[in-house]
Amino acid sequence: MFADVGIGPFSESDDEDHLARAALVLVAGDPPVGFASVEVVDDAAHIWQLSVLPAEGRRGRGTALVKAVCAWGRGQGFEAVTLTTYRDVPWNGPFYARMGFVVVEEQDLSPGLVAIRAHERGVGDDDFGPRVAMRKALRPR
Repeated sequence: MFADVGIGPFSESDDEDHLARAALVLVAGDPPVGFASVEVVDDAAHIWQLSVLPAEGRRGRGTALVKAVCAWGRGQGFEAVTLTTYRDVPWNGPFYARMGFVVVEEQDLSPGLVAIRAHERGVGDDDFGPRVAMRKALRPR
């Protein structure tokens, strides 16, 4: 789907085994048709990757995964869920905005999000389009 909007191919690195470092991996479907990989970044649940097979898209699976991440984060006592994404790709930034995530301005990024954004720029992810960090509060500050 990313190729259809001019994004990719993405770099691959053996240093990025996010599934091995995940605090939580949620799976949708049996057999699996989607997943969310969640890490902990700066005392927040951080969605590292959310993916649903294109043939299974637009059926609420991604929404259910995000809601499950938020429920888990709330249960763990986190104040927020964070992520980074392409700002303008419909199934990225706009999707998360509809789910209550708001863009975190560069000057307001936590140290972990600063590091993630620096890494994304370093591997060329920003070459494909504007990327942003987003945050959804799980409880009032």
